[in-house]
Amino acid sequence: MDINQLVRKNVQKLTPYQSARRIGGNGDVWLNANEYPVAPQFELTEQTLNRYPEPQPEQVINSYAHYAGVKPEQLIVSRGADEAIELLMRAFCEPQQDSILYCPPTYGMYQVSAETLGIDVKTVPTKSDWQLDLTGIKQNIDNVKLIYVCSPNNPTGNLINPEDIKALLDIAKNRALVVIDEAYIEFSPESSVVSWLANYPHLVILRTLSKAFALAGLRCGFTIANKPVIDALQKVIAPYPLATPVADIATQALSKTGIEKMQQQVQQLNRQKEIFASYLSALPIVEKVYPSSSNYLCVKFQAGKDVFKTLWNKGIILRDQSKSIGQDSIIRISVGTAAECEAVILALKTII
Repeated sequence: MDINQLVRKNVQKLTPYQSARRIGGNGDVWLNANEYPVAPQFELTEQTLNRYPEPQPEQVINSYAHYAGVKPEQLIVSRGADEAIELLMRAFCEPQQDSILYCPPTYGMYQVSAETLGIDVKTVPTKSDWQLDLTGIKQNIDNVKLIYVCSPNNPTGNLINPEDIKALLDIAKNRALVVIDEAYIEFSPESSVVSWLANYPHLVILRTLSKAFALAGLRCGFTIANKPVIDALQKVIAPYPLATPVADIATQALSKTGIEKMQQQVQQLNRQKEIFASYLSALPIVEKVYPSSSNYLCVKFQAGKDVFKTLWNKGIILRDQSKSIGQDSIIRISVGTAAECEAVILALKTII
């Protein structure tokens, strides 16, 4: 029996998201997934694994609401922000009828989630400076229910102009939700749009503990929005999205001490990013290091130099972004420890 005959037709055509772990590699310097380079230390305090967890763990919700400056009713917690991306589609988009819109180059899961659910996808590429093409968005907004914007943007690292986000919210008023993906916002906290919620009922913000909180392995993300949006998401989310150990560690990470530690980590990593960028910029093989408000750098190398493969073979795993950005020799490099960044510089010098 050919099982593929039973698979939904849209899934048969689907190319799964090429996550860092799916792509693989064999090395000891992993700078391809925008993870924090040092593992935090936690000990489990909850020993009630014989019981199902709370659907929305109160301590996690209250702690994150306090951290984000919102009311608990404006928040829902999920298995990473990736689940939240899909929950919004399940709650607001009719398959084969509604569309989502996003602006490449950007995070690939917006497209994969939509295609998995049979929801149409519209793309309006950003302009040459990686800012929104508002005219293009306005021309393509028919039947769009969700507009995804990542800021700081992955993989480019730039912030989206806040005035453009306001203009986008005006364009989408009474038509679509505007979803601002703030997965990397802790590296540029003054740029968050959470304070805008009171003025924009159709604004949604995505957050995560994966990046600045150094908890990518925990899979804990948040959707921040006004209560009607959260109420809709509560209808489609799994009954127990957060395992008890996840909620336990998330609560510890969101304590006063945990937040202070995260902020110290961000300061250290931002300093390391500046040093790393300066070393990269000084190399003849590097054409440009783009400004970054995140925990990674987007770097354009000289054409014809197979930097990605050469470093891959040396056990230094980076992320080739040439296809997603549409320019050859563009590589995204997560900011690692000082030793990992030094290893990258030394390896690049051998290519020169």
